[in-house]
Amino acid sequence: MNPLALKSRRLTDIIRKYDSLAVALSGGVDSTFLLAFADHFIQREATGARLLAVTAASMLHPEKEVQAAARFAEEKGICHQVIQTSEMASDEFLKNSTGRCYVCKTIIFAQIREVAEKAGIAVVAHGVNADDMRDFRPGLKAAREMGIAAPLAEVGFTKDEIRQLAKEMGLAVWDKPASGCLATRIPYDQPITREKLIQVKAAEGVLADLGVLSCRVRHYGETARIEIPARVMDTIIQPSVRTHIVEKFRKIGFLYISMDLEGFVSGRLNRSVSAEYSEGESNS
Repeated sequence: MNPLALKSRRLTDIIRKYDSLAVALSGGVDSTFLLAFADHFIQREATGARLLAVTAASMLHPEKEVQAAARFAEEKGICHQVIQTSEMASDEFLKNSTGRCYVCKTIIFAQIREVAEKAGIAVVAHGVNADDMRDFRPGLKAAREMGIAAPLAEVGFTKDEIRQLAKEMGLAVWDKPASGCLATRIPYDQPITREKLIQVKAAEGVLADLGVLSCRVRHYGETARIEIPARVMDTIIQPSVRTHIVEKFRKIGFLYISMDLEGFVSGRLNRSVSAEYSEGESNS
């Protein structure tokens, strides 16, 4: 048996042990794959078992992701709840320290667990994968402390393997770019504000309208730093396109617009984090 088939069998064994399951569904490839996998075994093979998808919604989460999660759950006939999460009400979160994601995930998972308990569902899981475990992700610590299951990481699924299986399953999200919480666009120790998040969202929307779906706009006060895949840089710096971006970004409120020549790299802001930390978050 090849390694991928073996991991799939192990995941099957884990899922089959759940009498009921709530999946934190972000709308991305990992959580969508986990939900689709669980849907096959829990709803169709376990008598009386229940499956619930729960999606967090706030100004930190792009509406298109929430909508994508809702569409998928509806297409599959899976019970789905969208909950308004309260991260922005937390002063500790707004401070944006290196432990920001620990605070954030503690809040989100507490609300998801509350929904699951009301529905009589015993297990809550999220779609973290094996690659995530190697990044700085304090949110994973919060998840472990709260007993949130991580079956994909448990069996060692990498992002590429999940994409491969999602494609084989016919899931439209198999090649979907990672999105991540908008707070990841603001460097650590710079306060998170609604104004900054609105600016980032608008700026990334400008790039998306140009067909650049895999991008980040990092907020450095008056400066916006654009991170895009290296393969599309030549297009972006064409005079007419560059002028369009500059004009749009200045209307959004940025005085200076720069582009990172290294290109888009997930987890970029974590490079500034001290090596003393062994885990943390950046879905960015």
